[in-house]
Amino acid sequence: MINKNKIFFSIITVFLLLVINGSTGFSSSSTEDVDYDPLVDVHLTFTLEKIRSLEKDDNHVNSREYIDRFSDPDFYMKVWINDEFFKSPVWKNTKYIYNPDWQITANVPDDEEIVDIKIQLWDWNIGKDTICDISSDNTLFQDAYDIELMYSIKYGVWWGDDCTSISDPISMDPSGYGRLNGCDDGSIYQRDRDVELWFSLSQTDPDGDGVPYWVEINEFNTDPLVDDSQRDDDGDDIPLWWEYYWGHEDGYNYHQDSYYHEWVYHPFEWNDHKRLDPDNDALTNYEEYRTSQWGSDPFRQDLFVEQDLMESGPNGEEISFPEGSKELLRTVFDRQNIVFHLDDGCMGGGGELIPFDDLTGYYELQDYYQDYFLHNDNGNWRKGVFHYGLVIHEAEHAYGFVFRHNSYQISVVGMEKKNLLPWTDRDVVYASAYMHELGHTLGIFHGNTPGCDDQESKYPWELNWWKWRPYKSVMNYGYTYLMLDYSDGSRGKNDFDDWNRLDLNYFQL
Repeated sequence: MINKNKIFFSIITVFLLLVINGSTGFSSSSTEDVDYDPLVDVHLTFTLEKIRSLEKDDNHVNSREYIDRFSDPDFYMKVWINDEFFKSPVWKNTKYIYNPDWQITANVPDDEEIVDIKIQLWDWNIGKDTICDISSDNTLFQDAYDIELMYSIKYGVWWGDDCTSISDPISMDPSGYGRLNGCDDGSIYQRDRDVELWFSLSQTDPDGDGVPYWVEINEFNTDPLVDDSQRDDDGDDIPLWWEYYWGHEDGYNYHQDSYYHEWVYHPFEWNDHKRLDPDNDALTNYEEYRTSQWGSDPFRQDLFVEQDLMESGPNGEEISFPEGSKELLRTVFDRQNIVFHLDDGCMGGGGELIPFDDLTGYYELQDYYQDYFLHNDNGNWRKGVFHYGLVIHEAEHAYGFVFRHNSYQISVVGMEKKNLLPWTDRDVVYASAYMHELGHTLGIFHGNTPGCDDQESKYPWELNWWKWRPYKSVMNYGYTYLMLDYSDGSRGKNDFDDWNRLDLNYFQL
């Protein structure tokens, strides 16, 4: 005879368990007896994308190397995945490593959600290697220099010393997701072996859309054997892969001692991505999606500049912009977590050669803007995304000036004249002038910053040279061509805090 009471209480018990398990949202637990991907044996892959030294000298200006006192750094990496140790080759005598082609893969348990990861960056030396700083930890212990992460094979995301926190500004990672910055511990103007490191983590995924099996089955109701990355079911012009990757947020439930997961940008819920700009860098989420192939992050500020050069002249007049100047510009902005992206031909728009002109006037610059930046398309999407910085032979009015809200030029003739001075460095001269004019397109000018563009502050014998000495910025003519930085306002009277007053939206006016 069937015991009806036992059946009833069994049903109630199952119901209560379902309610309890679902009450915390997408709760994360390592005790679930489940294969998170029954289609494959799960492997976790760490991919190194680039390494850049961020070190500087005592005067807060040039990027003189002090990770290694005898050469440029000899970088190598140590990575642990669930205590399995991996070590990279040594990249000798280089401050900048791009596309290093180093990737490691570890077999991880399919029935345990969390994978523990530790990342360290070292400088090889004869006798004793030194660890480099890629962390925001400001303590003095050695583990303050490394990164510890927890990766979820259930959700395909990670958190810890690197994370993306969309709705909680207190826990937000200022350097961005998949990017580490040793300056985040406040050591921007100290020798602390600061480095930025870009990486990615991924797991085995049969359909190649980047979304793990568990999420496809339990959250998105998509086919784990079909590439769904380009789907846009909610019609907001952003594909599924971007909303999945950037729209995810994790949090910690202190009452239940567990992590929970949710999507602030859910791939099946419409968002106004053509208006949303959570990091206030003038790029909407839609524009962040279009520039994601170049490393943009919707929750960390990005600065895009398109650079075109004039052709060399008939009499051997060479028009160029030093590679060292480009690296200096990247470094000075990247330290502040405003990632500098220079399109010199690497992003499909810059690098065009403008016909040589021995003396360029204001109206000719306007023609260059229409022909080579907009390509005679006033609706060109790059107009609201990229600043436009020309390098020409010589201009009628000045060595450099802004000719539109988003456009400026510097002249090679002017830069080489400044480079003749015995106390200048060619890379710094070009980068400093370029950064000065770019600063105007970011909202810094004489009208709101009296120490900026004061003609009487250029040389020690000028009237205001001493007055503006505390304003240690490329916007101050007393420092232009000699250094590379905006001021932080820390020097008292007659200093101005450029970095915190930059208006990344100004160039769109």
